[in-house]
Amino acid sequence: MPEMNPLSLPERLAQCLLASEPAKKVSLTQTLWAEWQQDHLRAGEDDARVGIANPGRPPKPLLVSPMQVPRRRLGSREGHAAMIHAITHIEFNAINLALDAAHRFAAMPVAYYADWLRVAAEEASHFELLNQHLVGLGYAYGDFDAHAGLWEMAQKTTHDPMHRMALVPRVLEARGLDATPAITQKLQRIGDTRAVEILGIIAHDEIGHVAVGSRWFAYLCGQRSLDPAVTFRDLLRDYDIPPPRLPINLAARRQSGFSELELAWLSTLVV
Repeated sequence: MPEMNPLSLPERLAQCLLASEPAKKVSLTQTLWAEWQQDHLRAGEDDARVGIANPGRPPKPLLVSPMQVPRRRLGSREGHAAMIHAITHIEFNAINLALDAAHRFAAMPVAYYADWLRVAAEEASHFELLNQHLVGLGYAYGDFDAHAGLWEMAQKTTHDPMHRMALVPRVLEARGLDATPAITQKLQRIGDTRAVEILGIIAHDEIGHVAVGSRWFAYLCGQRSLDPAVTFRDLLRDYDIPPPRLPINLAARRQSGFSELELAWLSTLVV
């Protein structure tokens, strides 16, 4: 029988979050998920959890304002690599977002922690696939500037898991569901079949990730006797979330737990 790690689940999650070297973060995250699946860990509802303000990240990429990230033409070798790098950066941040969802919020059902540990491990696999492809293109993660917009939303929702479930998976990750078909078409046009394969894997998994957010958002609304659809709309207004770019991916959003009422609001820019 393997030797048990004496650290608690929150301590193990903190290790993953604080790891700054990408390969180390990926390895720790995937090991944590494997141990959970083997019943070597338990989530204690009374565990003390102190949130981590800034998870570990490598010195590069340099983080700049989204407006300062240069636009590059996909038809060039550098532009092609920059697009893959941008998606790779999103997946690196997604590892931290999933880990933080499991680490920050105490007293949730055990299934909640299981869901977010699985999501973190899948995001780590996505990062690995994209990073390997980026290396195959002659570049490395960190070669292009990036932005920290994803983590900024996590910081805004540290006080309430209901807000986190609404605004990270159901807004930020759901935008990825909308954007993937167009990005896939662009990569198909330049003949990057490997990137198209990887995006197919990611698109499949991300539906499940957004569905996790939908499931726990609905659970938390139920705990507070709130209507999920109305509450979602109110949170979008309260946080001044801009409407999604149209068209939204109706099929993927339905699979990930959006109601028809929510889809109608989003489709008509009434948010």
